[in-house]
Formats: sequence, C-alpha cells, structure tokens
Amino acid sequence: MHYRTLGTSGAVVSSYALGTMTFGAESTEEQSHAILDHYVAAGGNFIDTADVYAAGVSEEIIGHWLAARPDARDRVVLATKGRFPMGADPNDVGTSRRHLNRALDDSLRRLGVEQIDLYQLHAWDPITPLEESLRFLDDAVGSGKIAYYGFSNFLGWQLTKAVHVARAHGWSGPVTLQPQYSLLVREIESEIVPASLDAGIGLLPWSPLGGGWLSGKYRRDQPPAGATRLGENPERGMEAWKARNADPRTWEIVEAVHDIAGRHEASAAQVSLAWLAEQPAVTSVILGARSTEQLADNLAAADLLLTEGELMRLSEVSRPRVGVYPYGPLAQEQRSRKLNGGR
Repeated sequence: MHYRTLGTSGAVVSSYALGTMTFGAESTEEQSHAILDHYVAAGGNFIDTADVYAAGVSEEIIGHWLAARPDARDRVVLATKGRFPMGADPNDVGTSRRHLNRALDDSLRRLGVEQIDLYQLHAWDPITPLEESLRFLDDAVGSGKIAYYGFSNFLGWQLTKAVHVARAHGWSGPVTLQPQYSLLVREIESEIVPASLDAGIGLLPWSPLGGGWLSGKYRRDQPPAGATRLGENPERGMEAWKARNADPRTWEIVEAVHDIAGRHEASAAQVSLAWLAEQPAVTSVILGARSTEQLADNLAAADLLLTEGELMRLSEVSRPRVGVYPYGPLAQEQRSRKLNGGR
C-alpha cells in the first residue's frame, strides 16, 4: 500500500480508501467487519461512509467494529458525510447550520467516536448560503468535532467559490473533493480537476470501476445476470446500462483495459484502478467491495505499475468527448500546459 497526504493537510491516508455504501444494505454486519479487517490488514487506513448509507446503519456497523477493536481508531482516518434527508422534517436535509449540527452529532454517536477526521458536505445546497455552511464547518474544526472537511459532488465553480470564501473570512478551508471519476467518466477534467489542482484539493474518486464495467463483469449486448448488482436487481439502472452498452467508446476502453491486463497477468479492475490512482490531484481512490475476495483483487492494484505507454494508451482511448466551446481545443491546451508545469 502507498500513502499520500490528504489534500493540503498533514494527515496521511492510503492511496486506496474503503467505501462502505454496501454496509447494512448489501453486506451484513459480519461480512462488513470481515471486509474492514481485511482492508486494515492490507495496510489500508482510510474509511469512508455517510449518514444516508443504509439510513445510518453503515455508520453503526463501523462504530461496532471500532468498539470491538480499540486500537483501530488510532490507525484509521475516518470520513463521513452529511447533507441528504435523514427524516421527513423540512429541516432534516441540506447544509444549514441547524441540519448539519444535528447530522454531525448523530454521525459521531453512530460511529462511537469523539472526532471525525474528515467531514464532507455530500452535495451542494442551493438554498443555504455558503457562508453559513462554511462557518459551521470552521466552528466544528475549532470545537474538535472534526479535524478536516471536504465536499462531494461539487462543480468546479462551487469548489472554487468555497475555497475563496473560506480564505476571505480566515476560516478553515476544504482539503478534499469526492467526484465520480473513472476511465469511463472523465468529464471532471474540464474544470473540476484544474480547480482542485489550483486550490491544492485532493480528489477522492468514487465509482472508479464505472459501476462494474471496468472490472470485466459485462459482455457486449449481453444483459447483466448472475452475481452483479444489475443482474440481481435490474431496476437499479438498466436504461443506463443499455446506453453505455450501445456506445462504441465503452467497448474500446474495455478492450484496451483487458489487453493491458493480459500483459501484466492482472485483472481488468486492477488496471483501471492503477490508471486512476496516477491521475493529477487524486489522493485516494474509493473502493466499494461486497466481499473480501473482491476487495483483495482491487487492493492488488497498489502493486501494479503501468508503463508510460500503457497509461497514455488508456488516456487516449478514454479521452472525454469535448468539442464545443469552451470545452474544445482551447480548454485541452490550457489543461495540458497546467499539468506539464507550463504557462
């Protein structure tokens, strides 16, 4: 396992984080604890959850695991999120001081800890003034309830605005952003990646395997079946599956991934994860696993070293489709110069 600093903070986290959205939903408490044990034994130290995962059950499962292993709390960096509805009341949602104060206290209780290392706003709130949310987070840092904070699913302008509002008021600033990012979904490179690099924000990509497409689960024109999320529950997104299946770009990317995997005697998932972990601004890639076997395969990506040529091939075949102003050649050139240290 390799380690990196959490954005501009001094906290050190493993290059692969453990996402726990399946805990309490697709994995029992016993299975979840086995996954956590395996992850930590492999050198992982970054655990990510959210209050809405299984309506709080994910946090509770992690809390029970921590309580049964007293030394684990000092070894892991614990992250959770708040923003989405946790009740029917109009104030049980959003990033207002009222809701976040309750959400944070509830997360601390379910996790059984006195401090959350990384507290994240799960998405932008168009109703609450940004200053109100950031002031709450700064107060939470000052009170010791959280050590750092970050965001999830923010746009580039939202991230940049938050960074500068915090600086203008002398408040603690964000250190991370969780976006969807993979070989199949690279649109964040137009603005979000440059904004993150400019602010020193560490990216924590979720869905790094594109919902299973980059792990080799699916075959062209063959509807999902068997032990896959869509195979077990087609209602989860069959229309999205059909659209991606019909896109030639999908299969060009999958073919390149499998070809490179064969050269390294690695899995398709390992190649896809290894590429993502090498992208600019990426701090830690969030892995979601339903079994220890799946987790073990994914974690092996930490030992996979792709050549420059292989990284370039994957980047070329998966290049985002941007051709309309302002996301055309001008943006591509600016991004290239930025990443290469030019002006």
